[in-house]
Amino acid sequence: MQPSLDAIFAALSDPTRRQILSMLLEDDMAVTDVAHPFEMSLAAISKHLTILTRAGLISQEKRGRVKWCKLEPDALRDASVWMQGFGQFEPVNLDAFERFLEIELGEERELSESTPADRIA
Repeated sequence: MQPSLDAIFAALSDPTRRQILSMLLEDDMAVTDVAHPFEMSLAAISKHLTILTRAGLISQEKRGRVKWCKLEPDALRDASVWMQGFGQFEPVNLDAFERFLEIELGEERELSESTPADRIA
């Protein structure tokens, strides 16, 4: 069964889990090594790893007495495809928009500052 987009985005919503994914970009890691940089219990890290596993973002494998975590590189494909659908819109050129507003607001300001006699002429 393929994880849903909801599960993937829910897993990505937590900064600790995003940091774990970044760490796993380097290489597979033992659970204890994943837990090392965090100031939380091993049980709390295990809960984060379970969420990432259920979302399909990582896999866990026992090698001997050590449990290893591995990033699943294809796991974000569906989320990426979904997000790219929003790329169909042209990016807004904020500099050009700002110049447009300055021109428009400048013309309105000139009109509002002129006297009624100036407007008739």
